[in-house]
Amino acid sequence: MPGMKAKEKRARPKNATDHFFATLAYYRDLVLARIDRLVPKNRYQRTLYGPMLEYPLREGKGLRPALCLSMCQACGGRLEDGLDTAAALEMFHNAFLIHDDIEDHSEQRRGQPTLHAKYGVPIATNVGDGLNMLALRTLLHNVETLGPERALTIIRDVERMARESTEGQSIELDWVYSNTPDVRLRDYLLMCYKKTCWYTCIAPLRVGALIAKLHPRELSQFNAFGFKVGAAFQIQDDVLNLTAEEHLYGKEIGGDLAEGKRTLMVVHAMGSASAAGRRRLLAIYAKARSEKTQEELRFVYDTMQALGSIDFAIDVARRLTLRAKKIFDNRLRWIPPSPHRMFLQEMIEYMIERKL
Repeated sequence: MPGMKAKEKRARPKNATDHFFATLAYYRDLVLARIDRLVPKNRYQRTLYGPMLEYPLREGKGLRPALCLSMCQACGGRLEDGLDTAAALEMFHNAFLIHDDIEDHSEQRRGQPTLHAKYGVPIATNVGDGLNMLALRTLLHNVETLGPERALTIIRDVERMARESTEGQSIELDWVYSNTPDVRLRDYLLMCYKKTCWYTCIAPLRVGALIAKLHPRELSQFNAFGFKVGAAFQIQDDVLNLTAEEHLYGKEIGGDLAEGKRTLMVVHAMGSASAAGRRRLLAIYAKARSEKTQEELRFVYDTMQALGSIDFAIDVARRLTLRAKKIFDNRLRWIPPSPHRMFLQEMIEYMIERKL
C-alpha cells in the first residue's frame, strides 16, 4: 500500500515538546528496568522468559505506564509506589499484542517479525499467557507496598480493563468473521471504548490516581477523558496503517485492509459508496487475508481516498481531541500545575499529531 514519501528523520508531532518525549523516555526506561528484574531468569529462558522480553525491549512508546506514573505523581503520589503497577500494565499490553498478532495473522511488530512468526503460534501463545500471569503476580506486590485495600481496588480496575478489552476485541473479530455490512460510527466508537480506550488510557489514569490515594468514587471523571483521547489514538493508528512509512510505523502498511478490519475509514467508505461499490467492498472483505489480491486492496484504498474516508477519520480524531482537551481543562482542573500535569496536557496533542 502507498505511504507517505520517505523522510530522512523520524517525524515528531509538531505540537508535542521535548519535555513530552523526554518524560516518555524516562518513564519507559524505569519500567523496562523493572520488567527486566521481574521476569525470571531460570531454565525456561529459551521458549518462555527470553521471548517474553522481546516485545517490551523493541522500540515502543511505553505510553500506558507513562500515563499511570504521570497521573500518580500529578495527584501527589510517589513514583516508586507506582512502578510495579506501571510494569504490570506494560506486561498486559505486550501480552495483548502477542495474542492480537496471532489473531490478525500479522507479520511485523515494531519493525521485526511478530513473535508467532519467529517462534511459532504455540510458543507465542504461551508467552502471552505467561506475561498475563506475571503481570497479575506483579500487581499482588502492591499488597505489601500500598496495603491490601488499595491493592485489591487496583486489581479490580485492571480486571475490568482486561474484560473490556477482550469484549472489544470480540466485537471487532465478529465484524471480520461475519463480514458485517452495516457498522456505524457509534458502533465503531463503542468497540474503541472497550478494546482500546480502557487499556490504553482509562485504566492507566484510574490506577495512577488510585496509587496516589484518590478515592475510588472519584475515578469516573477519568472515563470520559480517557475515552476521547483513546478513541483519537485508535483512529490515528488506523490512519497510520494506511499512510505511514513502514520503517517508522513498525507494522506492515495496509495490514488492517488485508485483515478485513472495520476501521473508521472502512466504515465511512461502506456507508458512502454506491451500491455497486459497496457490493465489491463486501466481496473483497469476505475473503481471507491470504486470498485478497493487491489489486483488490488497491481498490479499497482508492475507494476510501475518492470518498474522503481518510480525511473523515482524521476530522473525527481531531474533534475527539478537542473534546478531551475541554474535559481536561474543566473537569480535571483540580490537578495542580506541575511537570506531570504538563505531560498529560501534551499527551492530548500527541495522540493525533504522532506519525508513528
